[in-house]
Amino acid sequence: MIPLHSHPAGRHFLQIPGPTNVPDRILRAIDNVTIDHRGPEFGVLGKSVLGGLKKVFKTQADVVIYPSSGTGAWEAALVNTLSPGDLVLMVETGHFATLWKKLALKLGLQVEFLEGDWRHGIDPAQIEARLAADKAHQIKAVCGVHNETATGVTSNIAALRKAMDSSGHPALLMVDTISSLGSMDYRHDEWGVDVTVAGSQKGLMLPPGLSFNAISAKALAATETAALPRSYWDWKEMLAINPSGYFPYTPATNMLYGLHEALEMLFAEGLDNVFARHDRFGEATRRAVRAWGLEILCQNPSEYSSALTAVVMPDGHSADAFRKAVLQHFNMSLGQGLSKLADKVFRIGHLGDMNDLTLCGTLAGVEMGLEVAGVPHKKGGVQAAMDYLTQSSMAALARAA
Repeated sequence: MIPLHSHPAGRHFLQIPGPTNVPDRILRAIDNVTIDHRGPEFGVLGKSVLGGLKKVFKTQADVVIYPSSGTGAWEAALVNTLSPGDLVLMVETGHFATLWKKLALKLGLQVEFLEGDWRHGIDPAQIEARLAADKAHQIKAVCGVHNETATGVTSNIAALRKAMDSSGHPALLMVDTISSLGSMDYRHDEWGVDVTVAGSQKGLMLPPGLSFNAISAKALAATETAALPRSYWDWKEMLAINPSGYFPYTPATNMLYGLHEALEMLFAEGLDNVFARHDRFGEATRRAVRAWGLEILCQNPSEYSSALTAVVMPDGHSADAFRKAVLQHFNMSLGQGLSKLADKVFRIGHLGDMNDLTLCGTLAGVEMGLEVAGVPHKKGGVQAAMDYLTQSSMAALARAA
């Protein structure tokens, strides 16, 4: 056992579903001299990262960058498009959907929150029926989470857009991609999203501190009548100066250095390859969980997340005690259960800067932790994951030959 006062040898395994491990080359990029944010060198940097983000969002629309956590981007999405008392339709897919709802209420919006069990994603048919019933078009926006970080459940945004279109309702579609952007396929334009919300600290492999909005023309038009107070979050202020690469207030220059490097890494690997890598890691992790005889929180295989897996603890056993044992014995952090799931699940993050060996080490730490913590399980989860990773790698090589 590692004494609590010691400095453990080796690198800490940060396997929560974000913030994720920051690659050394991004850390080195951030560790650069700060430049004049009104000078010509900064303008080049600003235009580069703004243009690069459009490729990640898969959009031709405007993207803005805020020095904030994802919570700021949530607020920006709402205050730029809505007015006090507007009705917003949200779905209870998990902890973060619930937090977005609470933020909307604090802003003076009305929220209709469709109840969920935290084990399933958004039901497009339910949204279509509700919008079809809203003959007066009182609902001004539908807000949903693409990949619910608390549960490991992914919602089908393309199907949601199709349902909204089928209803003939004019509501805006706003989507949180904080734990999916850069790890899972996402298509702002193709899926008809009006505002996409994202953050820096997960698939983009950066520390916390930057957030983003991708903005459709429809959403931008909504700013003309939106009456919620806004100043810091005002899109117009940003978009007026962004084309030249600059910002209306002092930007997080060194974080933008890191963002530039992160984009270079994603494009060098190829976004499709990044997504395929995360898909493999998600499947390998789930095979390990099943081999241990444990239960995956997400109940619909079509909604499995490629960024994280939430694992249900056996009855009578504490997820937090297990996580504590893993940290103490093996210097690895796993995600905790949040609010309704507190002490009932643990979350394995498999997103960001990871390879096969990182994942195998992570799963080995989980399997050893189950043994140390006295959690009932079967052995062989790591082997099941390794078998799958090896076989899928060999199959990929054969296809490329």
